[in-house]
Amino acid sequence: MDYVISILPALLSGVQMTLAVFAITLLGAIPLGMIVAVGLLYRGKNPLAVAGKGLLNGYIWLFRGTPLLLQLIFVFYGLPLVHIVFDRFSAVIFTFILNYAAYFAEIYRGGFGAIEEGQFEAASVLNLTRWQTLRYVVIPQVLKVVLPSMGNEVINLVKDSSLVYVIGLGDLLRAGEVATARDVTLVPLVLVALLYLIMTLVLTLLQRRVEKAFSYYK
Repeated sequence: MDYVISILPALLSGVQMTLAVFAITLLGAIPLGMIVAVGLLYRGKNPLAVAGKGLLNGYIWLFRGTPLLLQLIFVFYGLPLVHIVFDRFSAVIFTFILNYAAYFAEIYRGGFGAIEEGQFEAASVLNLTRWQTLRYVVIPQVLKVVLPSMGNEVINLVKDSSLVYVIGLGDLLRAGEVATARDVTLVPLVLVALLYLIMTLVLTLLQRRVEKAFSYYK
C-alpha cells in the first residue's frame, strides 16, 4: 500500500493529461464533425459546392483510412520538414480533433439518413429556413439516433489518448510504464488499467443518462 501511495501522484498527473486531451478533442471534434456532416448533405450542382463536398469526402476517407498513430507521427515529425511545426500538445490536439471529427461526421451522416425526407418538406411548408429546420427539427432527432455510436467513439477516445506517449507526452500510460521500468513491478500497470476502467465506467453511466434525456424523441 505504501508503494501504491508513492506512485499515485505520478499516475494522477498522467490522468490530468489524458483528461485534457479527451476534453479538448471532444470540444473540437463534435461541432466540426457536425459541420462536415451538414456540408455533405448538399445535393445541388454548384461547381464550388460540389468541389467542397468532394474535399470533405476526401478528408473523411483520409482520416478514417489511416491509423491515428501514423497521423500523429506525421503531424509532429513529418510536417516540420515543410516548415509546419507544432509543439507536442498542439500536435496531439490538432491530430485528434481532425481524426475524431471524421468519425463523428460519418456517424452524423448516418443519423441524417435516418430522418424521413418528409420532415424537411413539412418544415418548408411551415416557412422554416434550412438552418431552423436543422436546428429545431432534424438535429435533435439525429442526436438521439447517433448517441450509442457517439458514446462508443467517446470511450475509444479515452483509450486512444494513450497514443500520445509516442511523441513524449506524459499521459497515464506513460506514467505507468516509467514506474514499471524503474521499479520492476507490474503494480503500476495494474493501477493504470483500474484508472482507465474507472474513466470508461463514468463515461458509460453518463452516456446512459444522456440517452435517457433524449428518450422523449420517438
